[in-house]
Amino acid sequence: MNRRTRARWLVLALAVGLPLASLANSFRAAPLPAPPELAGELPRASPPAEMALIHLPTGLTRRSAGFAYRGGAFSDRREFTMSAALVRHPRGDVLIDTGFGRDIDAHFGQMPLYFRATTRYEAATPAADQLDAAGYARERLRGILLTHAHWDHVSGVPDFPGTPVLVPAEERAFIAGGGSLTAVARGFAEVRYEAYRFDGGPYLGFPASHDLYGDGAIVVVPAFGHTPGSVIVFVTLPGERRYAFLGDLVWQLEGITERAERAWLLRMLADADAEGVRENLLRVAAIAARFPQIMLVPAHDARSFAALPRL
Repeated sequence: MNRRTRARWLVLALAVGLPLASLANSFRAAPLPAPPELAGELPRASPPAEMALIHLPTGLTRRSAGFAYRGGAFSDRREFTMSAALVRHPRGDVLIDTGFGRDIDAHFGQMPLYFRATTRYEAATPAADQLDAAGYARERLRGILLTHAHWDHVSGVPDFPGTPVLVPAEERAFIAGGGSLTAVARGFAEVRYEAYRFDGGPYLGFPASHDLYGDGAIVVVPAFGHTPGSVIVFVTLPGERRYAFLGDLVWQLEGITERAERAWLLRMLADADAEGVRENLLRVAAIAARFPQIMLVPAHDARSFAALPRL
């Protein structure tokens, strides 16, 4: 851990009254217990032949593995991607999150002081501008499907005026009353939210689901914890290529492969319900063990996004 990083964590520790010894211990490896084996087979899906998946990188922050999960090395520097993913579907395309938008500088300025003091970001081309440059027809876009409503996932929403934003009721309420954590989303004018219900049955160990088009191609499950309405989006493409967009359930893939949650200080600052995060992390760990062919895509793991096609 370099001098600047130590100073930042020291300030945060003092701010919450955490002894330095406890702070250091909270970053040490402490894998969660292995979950029970997941039973059953992969859910059936009939993705249309025209389906496709496109990665739209919009920027990054530079963090360390130690920041992302317990047991990670602070010397292991990583690029935390800020991305959107476009899912092409003949019944209407879906944008999973938006990443950084055109007004990212203003949006970052609305974040709490402690966050701005410990975060540096680099903006790239917003998703809307990438699509416009490629000649994408906006009328194809059915909606923006948020994994959750934090600043770096919603910043591009105003760049798609009139496009519905799809969230469960729990996340819609969080946007309205989430304090500084949802100040960015709450400040958007004339956003048309569409709240959906988890009206489907269990899905890969999750108790309920929402099948967007009824064909198993885009299925959303509740993964509440990081925020009160966080979700995971499962996408199945032709040829049985399957993906799970995890949002911020974990920040790096090791959170699943090593069953490593965030350090205590990060859980306190970032997660609305740490126990909910832990429960859903273990659900995904069970999926990864039973079905390793499903590609797990944490929202900020550049390695996972690198395998996705780009415009």
